[in-house]
Amino acid sequence: MGFTAGFIGGLTLTSSALYLSALIHQRNRLQQSLSLRQSAHLLKQIYDPDRLYTPPSMRERTAGVEDLAKDRWNREVARAVRRVQETDWREVGRGVEEAAWGAWERVRKSSGGGGDK
Repeated sequence: MGFTAGFIGGLTLTSSALYLSALIHQRNRLQQSLSLRQSAHLLKQIYDPDRLYTPPSMRERTAGVEDLAKDRWNREVARAVRRVQETDWREVGRGVEEAAWGAWERVRKSSGGGGDK
């Protein structure tokens, strides 16, 4: 148990450190990007004050194949859940019961034991 607990603990600690460092790096890059945009906006206002300049908006991420697959999967799951919720399970049970009873009757008649005792 000591090896397993130590391994999992080390894995958790390493994963947490990597996640936090990647998060800090991403936030720093975002802040630098914002600072550069503001500086560019100020410089453009200095050399051309008459022209009304609106800074470009943040880049919009286009939907990739992965996002399209996720959306399709979510629609399929929602459709399946809706179908399950809207199904009258009592009626389904009656149908299965009638089909099983009919099959049982056919087996009984084909085996030659058709008479009730």
